[in-house]
Amino acid sequence: TPSMETDVRSFSFDIIPSNQIDRILVFKSPAAELPGEFAGGVVKIFTKSIPDRNFFTVDASVGVRQGTTGNEFLQPQAGSNAWTGFNSGYSDLPSSFPSTTQLKQLSNAALVGVGQSLKNSWVPVSSNALPDMRMTLTGAYKLIDNNTIKLANVSAVNYSNTRSIFNMDRNDFSYSEVSGKASVNKDSEFKDSQYNGAVRFGALHNWAIKINNTHTFEFKNLFNQTSNSQYVNRNGFTDGANWNIRSLDQIYRGIYTGQLLGRHNFNDEKTKVDWVVGYNKSFRDQPDYKRFRYNSGGNLLVPFGAAQTFNLGRTNIIMDEYAYTAGINLIQKINLVKGATEDANKELELKAGAYYEDKHRQFDARNLGYVQANSSLFSIGALPIDQIFAPQNINTTNGVKIDEQTNKSDSYTASNNQIAAYVSGNYAFTKKFNVIAGVRAEQNVQKLNSYDISKSADVNYKRDILSVLPSANLTYNFSEKSLLRLAYGKTVNRPEFREVAPFSFYDFVNNRVVQGNSELNNAEIDNYDLRYELYPTPSEVVSFALFYKKFKNPIEVVFAGGNNNNISFSNAESAYSTGVEIELKKSLDKVTSSAILNKINLVFNGAFIYSRVSLGSVGADQSDNRPLQGQSPYIINTGINYNDTKKNTQISLLYNVIGKRIYAVGNTFAAGYPDWYEMPRNVLDLTFSHELRKNLIVKGGITDILNQKNRIIQESSASFGDQTIQSFTPGSVYSLGLVYTLGQK
Repeated sequence: TPSMETDVRSFSFDIIPSNQIDRILVFKSPAAELPGEFAGGVVKIFTKSIPDRNFFTVDASVGVRQGTTGNEFLQPQAGSNAWTGFNSGYSDLPSSFPSTTQLKQLSNAALVGVGQSLKNSWVPVSSNALPDMRMTLTGAYKLIDNNTIKLANVSAVNYSNTRSIFNMDRNDFSYSEVSGKASVNKDSEFKDSQYNGAVRFGALHNWAIKINNTHTFEFKNLFNQTSNSQYVNRNGFTDGANWNIRSLDQIYRGIYTGQLLGRHNFNDEKTKVDWVVGYNKSFRDQPDYKRFRYNSGGNLLVPFGAAQTFNLGRTNIIMDEYAYTAGINLIQKINLVKGATEDANKELELKAGAYYEDKHRQFDARNLGYVQANSSLFSIGALPIDQIFAPQNINTTNGVKIDEQTNKSDSYTASNNQIAAYVSGNYAFTKKFNVIAGVRAEQNVQKLNSYDISKSADVNYKRDILSVLPSANLTYNFSEKSLLRLAYGKTVNRPEFREVAPFSFYDFVNNRVVQGNSELNNAEIDNYDLRYELYPTPSEVVSFALFYKKFKNPIEVVFAGGNNNNISFSNAESAYSTGVEIELKKSLDKVTSSAILNKINLVFNGAFIYSRVSLGSVGADQSDNRPLQGQSPYIINTGINYNDTKKNTQISLLYNVIGKRIYAVGNTFAAGYPDWYEMPRNVLDLTFSHELRKNLIVKGGITDILNQKNRIIQESSASFGDQTIQSFTPGSVYSLGLVYTLGQK
């Protein structure tokens, strides 16, 4: 899938209505037919094609967030149709706005007109935070349904509008050493009030036709548009002074993925062919990201000489990405030995296929700042921010003028082209022993073109690598209900475009600069897995697994150079991750005589992991003897589910926690800088649904009942203790909704 993020590859599962998901498959072990780029696993989502019945469903709910709903809510100014989630152009740069080159050549008088052309939108809009709202409309119709042809359409539209207010502690520390004695220094201490608004609109539109139960064609379309607004009011000290610092931000993101696919059965289903061609499109617009700060004396910090956009400025970022994809798979069953019965035949199942992807990204950022028009005459710094940026105060005398700080490194073009092919075989040597083995080859060309201002040189990143990825899966069935599985597979982890781009971005919320590293190499992973699986009943599972992963050139998030506020990305020489995973699903049906307990099932999934990094020469300046960045020592998901099918009542209590994991890797420069850790947080959710009457269901729940702090700490020596970098409580959410279905049979 394409990603709507600039920094990471991401996918939000809630962009697909849950009632349109046919099934979700999670592959934890590599296989030749799976993409070769993963470390933890591959998730495949199948949306519904031909429904069992015709229906139309309305699903609407409201939510109340603790600490937000009913309180004053501040957000950036936007157009009248901001509620739709689409960018109306309200905050965009004017169409006549000069380019970077043109602006730098303008006279002072001309700069006045350019500065006045931008909206004076430095003050947020105040309102009361309404309850969260979510709605989904879903329709499924079989237009033709006979023994020869089945034609159906499944469509859905979903919309949500949510708000959240966080009160966040935000601190920064540094370390120094004088006469052999180390000390910790608090560089900044802030209290943030953060207001976040999110609007999402989505549409799913799928067509499917099945001919003679042997040929199926599908046309799938998924579109999602999101709008995220944010206003931050920050108070505290840094650089030896007290400040009131504020930011206003609005981000629009969109994603479309379309697929035309077919599945065909031949030769009494001994030959199967499936194919797919697709087009993906995503974009991310950040039209006017504003920051400014007042000192304790009530004066706005306005630089003179050259702009400092992280102190006073507005950033415009536009990202566009598109990709063409195609794939084909063939499955052929070959009868090697004919037995007395069909079940006794010895068959070899051969799989072969190919995949193609051509992805392109264009990323452009502009950093516009302001300076004193004339430092000897400047006299408006004590005015409120909206008065300072009134048209009459954008001048050549006592006011401010626009100044651009955009560098050549603030834009890049990138592409990824991949041609892959695989072959595998599945053969049962005995009724109990089965082997699946294969190999996948991926010829991947990743390119990025930009400019590195620190080296005053062009960046022409290119990684043209053929990856040969063997895999094998051996299973031994003790019985129809239990088996032992041994698996091996080689996979890769390629850098994201953002991770290799030299673009330097000031992340205001986390008070740090993020910059890519054009020297990154691909990571390679050898995956080993030994798993015992027991299925006492069709609804119960007992699984115990041992796993080991060996990484070459793992990519990590690190603090770069001597500036501890800078985040970048780096390869370590190697790493390994090993552990155990336990999965249990137990039904209490018939365990007791209780009618209530018989309707309960218990689920548990826990992974306990030990990882270590070997830095080598490539990471010589990083902190050593530590886990792999981002790897938790444990992950636990467990729950209790109650399901009364006769009354159509479901209740679930779900719990999740992840262990303390490295957020960013420290370094050994000067007195050293410790690792940052994301701390464990216990999450408990309650959901329920109940059929009030035919076709009408009430549902609801409480999300994040415990509402524990979300904390990032800086781990120091025992003599100093740990320092809190970031801390906030997100607030529990109480929701209630109704689901009404028409036409259900």
